[in-house]
Amino acid sequence: MAIATQYYLLLSAAVFCIGVYGVLTRSNALIFLMSVELMLNAANINLVAFSFHYGNLTGQVFSLFVMALAAAEVAVGIGIILVLYRNFEGVDVTKAATMRW
Repeated sequence: MAIATQYYLLLSAAVFCIGVYGVLTRSNALIFLMSVELMLNAANINLVAFSFHYGNLTGQVFSLFVMALAAAEVAVGIGIILVLYRNFEGVDVTKAATMRW
């Protein structure tokens, strides 16, 4: 018995909404990164669900590309967070108005 595509879409919408809520309400840069990862994972759920629904592998291939993009985003984001922590003694994004040296 297969699970209907609508349930995957509901799960994806819930995960995406949690990610958007995290981005809009938090001021911690690490929470920003985790929330963006949640939104990218919601997109992956959509891609895989529609790939299963239509019976082709295109969505799964795009999902692999999104995972690679997420890994690159984390690598760059951690670097920015380290500079933010070093310059402003914290990871609160509301303290840093500019990133001057």
